[in-house]
Amino acid sequence: MTRSRIRFLLCAMVVVMVPVPAVLAPPSALVVACSATLATAAALSRWPYRGITLARAASLVTLVSFAVAFVYQGRHQFVGLWLPVEMCALLLLLGRVVRRLPGWQAAVIGASLGVAITFELPLRLTLRMPNPTAETSVLVCFMSFFPVAVVAGIALYLRSLDDRRVRAVARARRAQRLDVARDLHDFVAHEVTGIVLEAQAAQLADQDPEGARALAVRVEEAGLRALASMDHMVSALRDPDERAAAEPPPTRMYGLADLPDLVGRFSATGGIPAELQQAEESADDRSAAPDSDPNGERPENPAGTLPREIESTAYAVVLEALTNVRRHAPSATRVLVSTVRTADPALEVSVVDDGVAGAGVLTVWRGGAGGDRRDRPQALTGQDRPAGGTGLISLAERVEALGGTLSTGRHGKGWQVRAVLPVPDARTGTGPAVTL
Repeated sequence: MTRSRIRFLLCAMVVVMVPVPAVLAPPSALVVACSATLATAAALSRWPYRGITLARAASLVTLVSFAVAFVYQGRHQFVGLWLPVEMCALLLLLGRVVRRLPGWQAAVIGASLGVAITFELPLRLTLRMPNPTAETSVLVCFMSFFPVAVVAGIALYLRSLDDRRVRAVARARRAQRLDVARDLHDFVAHEVTGIVLEAQAAQLADQDPEGARALAVRVEEAGLRALASMDHMVSALRDPDERAAAEPPPTRMYGLADLPDLVGRFSATGGIPAELQQAEESADDRSAAPDSDPNGERPENPAGTLPREIESTAYAVVLEALTNVRRHAPSATRVLVSTVRTADPALEVSVVDDGVAGAGVLTVWRGGAGGDRRDRPQALTGQDRPAGGTGLISLAERVEALGGTLSTGRHGKGWQVRAVLPVPDARTGTGPAVTL
């Protein structure tokens, strides 16, 4: 048996047992027995049920309870027999109403239930006792107020926790939507831009069959990569409970090892030659060329030796810069991509092109644990590159979250995007403070 079925059977047994004593009582006792049974059923049942909401069920129970106070004409002993059961049921129902119903419904129905528990039930008993006194009625009503206050306070506390959880989920969903938007811009837009450029290039001149076949293959591969990125993003937005257990993770973490493939695709599809230099720079050879050390040997490639978030951010910097070169620097004849380990320690990522284009922006972002957004320089209008979207803004925030800096601006006749990402020191296992 399932847990829900067991719960249903237990609740049904409790509800059925409530009116059983009425079999041995006079017919008038059925009035209070039915009121207690209805309150117990409403308090233990799941709502909504077949179109009946919790608000309607609680309102009906409250009206029946008040009606019994005027209709019942029997002895007070039968009221006292079912009064504890009905009071406990109404307290439980009060807690559910205050916690679950919307604001005005919780206030109105909750207040009605509170009045019924605090005044109506006690007075239903005390006013039917022999020689009733006002002091007894006031004392019993005062004692009934305490459980009402405790239940309402607990329900309000749980309601605040539920509201806090809802807000946290909303913030998490908003952050996820922003991540998806960033991935959409970084990956899908990059591949689609390549497809557009390939199609434009095919219209300029006639191509031989081999060239046309190679062009079709490149367009197909770019389209498949864009579709794969879309599938990953859609999978990330799905409910985790709906995802099959054997399904692979929704996203892939790109890193420095993927840069050669990225730069190679850019050169093959964009018509602009791009060169990649990946080097490990030590404190002793900071003045040496990035692609060689003083002994004439090529330094070690830093790919795979850095934290995943550092490598993925470096990949995003290169991807965004190459996408902007395609869009805004069609006259560029060369692009240089370099990643260098410095002795700070930090990873320096630079993308430089020699293209000359139209209007643009010059923006400098500075991050770190002590950075203040109000201290950042404003964007300066220049004559170098057309204004783009929010790619650099979101990228700067991503770099800043790791304690790094991202700067973009003119470099000779072209444009440079440069990011410096602090990384942990391999010898000490520590690194610069990172603000996340």
